[in-house]
Parts: sequence; structure tokens; C-alpha cells
Amino acid sequence: MIIYNITVNISYDAEKDWLHYMKTIHIPQIQATGVPLECKLLRLLTEIENEGSTYTNQFTFRTMEDFLAYQTHHQSRFQEQHHELFNGQYVSFRTLLEEA
Repeated sequence: MIIYNITVNISYDAEKDWLHYMKTIHIPQIQATGVPLECKLLRLLTEIENEGSTYTNQFTFRTMEDFLAYQTHHQSRFQEQHHELFNGQYVSFRTLLEEA
């Protein structure tokens, strides 16, 4: 299994709108592609003092080929939509993990 992990720190001012967007639009649209097997949205509990709340969005893929298909055909569209709505209100980084 391949896990695509996106960690986002979202400003406190945008957090409520961001969560609504993630749960009702962003994640359902990604799942509708049929490529990820599962998606989890998790809030970081061991938060360090900063300017917002930190969440991680984990998408599980059956194989690396499935992840690469998602990345090639879908990822940029979803990133652009997210960035248009929340530009300047978040920072993020991505990691790719393999289940051992």
C-alpha cells in the first residue's frame, strides 16, 4: 500500500471554511476519481505554537502505479482549486509512504 500524506497548517481564520471545503468538496471529488482506496482527514493533537491548526490528509493507493496515475491525471487540478480558495492562508508539505 502507498500512502500519500499531505500536511496542512491552515490559519485559524480560514479553518472552519477549509474544513467544510475539504469534507464536502475536495475529498469527495478526489474519491470520485476512483483511484484512492481510502482517505483520512486527521487533526494534529500535539500542536506546536503557530498561526493555525495542522491537519493531515492521507490517501491510500493500492500500488505505486495507482498513485502515479492519480498524480498524472488528477493531482494538479485539485491542488489548483485548493490554492485558489485558500492562497496565503495555509502552508503544506507532502510525503509519500509505503506500508512496510
